[in-house]
Amino acid sequence: MKMLLDLQKKLLPDLVEVLGLRYRVLRYIRLMQPIGRRTLANNLEMSERILRSEVTFLKEQGLLDITASGMTLTEDGLTLLTQLEEVMKEVFDIRTMEKQLKELLQLKEVYIVPGNSDMYPWVKKEMGRTCVSIMKKRLYTKGNTIAVTGGTTIAAVAEMVVPDMDLKEALFVPARGGLGEQVENQANTICATMARKAMGTYKLLHVPDQLSKEAYQSLVEEPSIKHILELIHSANMVIHSIGEAHTMANRRNSSNELIEKLKNEHAVAEAFGYYFNETGDIIHKVLTIGLQLEDLKDISHIIAVSGGTSKARAIKAYMKHSCNQILVTDEAAAKEILNTT
Repeated sequence: MKMLLDLQKKLLPDLVEVLGLRYRVLRYIRLMQPIGRRTLANNLEMSERILRSEVTFLKEQGLLDITASGMTLTEDGLTLLTQLEEVMKEVFDIRTMEKQLKELLQLKEVYIVPGNSDMYPWVKKEMGRTCVSIMKKRLYTKGNTIAVTGGTTIAAVAEMVVPDMDLKEALFVPARGGLGEQVENQANTICATMARKAMGTYKLLHVPDQLSKEAYQSLVEEPSIKHILELIHSANMVIHSIGEAHTMANRRNSSNELIEKLKNEHAVAEAFGYYFNETGDIIHKVLTIGLQLEDLKDISHIIAVSGGTSKARAIKAYMKHSCNQILVTDEAAAKEILNTT
């Protein structure tokens, strides 16, 4: 397969280019169906004229249907796209990048999706779909408790969850309190969304993400909070993202003093309330209710989902603490990490 693809790239480079284009079209339709042609053209940054010819070809091949509500993939289209995903990993050398990134960051597993989630929101959904597939493969027969953090990337994971007999038995819990941000990006909301879409159950944690020492000590002794925290700490799976340090500090409405400290000490990453510099050293810890970094060593499956060129430094810094994690990222972040090593 690899030899054939290498020959095609040299002798028929246009063929590989067309294959990549049609693959992108099919992927986006699967994520957003039903979708109109104009919306699809805008999201793929493609002229309607070029897209029209591609859509006509794909329809003639029986891979998609066009109705008044928009375009959708046929069963043949879905089957072909699933088969094509493995081929495209070879075409774009993604399989090689996965191996290189796994070795560089010393991770359990690495999964890379084509594209750049900084530029194309649909790539974030592809990362979400990949994460859901990984989740399902690693569930226990019964008694699964899945802890999830907040943010737009994990919200995309929740969006990709579909009803599943295995997930139906799972309990979803938020890994931390609320950041006071948009409600759809909070851990509680994402937790509830995942549970409803999976037909599972959930428990919520109605506390702020960061607290004073006095408030923290008082809240963790509350029976209802204590019970939720016990469930969170008993999780066998955690789904989380990795944030860029200054972005997360602003989302937390941090003090000017902290923002200045993060700047002076060259913070690049944030996860679970910890801020890291480029060498992976912890330079600040926010007092939060929920999972702490030290709790992760007792959890069987930890899946980090983070992508985009802007997150490359953050991913690399945070992963110095997390060799047993599974990373789901995108092509842009992977290339940036590998090229700056």
